[in-house]
Amino acid sequence: MELIKMYLEELDQEAVTSRKMLERIPEDKFGWKPHEKSMNIKSLSTHLADLHSWTGLVLNTDELDFSNMPYQVDDVNTPQELLSLLEKSLVKSRTQLVPENETKLKEKWTLRNGDQIYDVSPKYAVIRMSLNQIVHHRAQLGVYLRLLDIPIPGSYGPSADENTF
Repeated sequence: MELIKMYLEELDQEAVTSRKMLERIPEDKFGWKPHEKSMNIKSLSTHLADLHSWTGLVLNTDELDFSNMPYQVDDVNTPQELLSLLEKSLVKSRTQLVPENETKLKEKWTLRNGDQIYDVSPKYAVIRMSLNQIVHHRAQLGVYLRLLDIPIPGSYGPSADENTF
């Protein structure tokens, strides 16, 4: 199986679950966070929505250098804007997840901050990590929603809030 096709299928599958999580965030809770060291819901959810673009970013670049390309995400202020960011992020990845880019997957990709190198890995591994990051941050968001007593949608089956047993 070609990796590009597999990544596209996985991205689309994860987007369905991310969409269900993001649409449950109440606008009046964007500033809420569970701990002083935690991101607030707005920061976490915009990062989650943006992560869906990273597959395209990796395929389209050779590195991300925070010293000359600071990480900035669109400023969203409503749940609708958040979902729009997710859709825009998906377009960025889908346009790069084409068979012609299969040959790029073994190329090296670097994550750095100037001279400080955090990681150098093949693009296929960085894409895998970015898809894992989507799941990781979505799980964090699920904890936030649980603490706010907002029902959690199922991810890979029903959640306790959807349990019909």
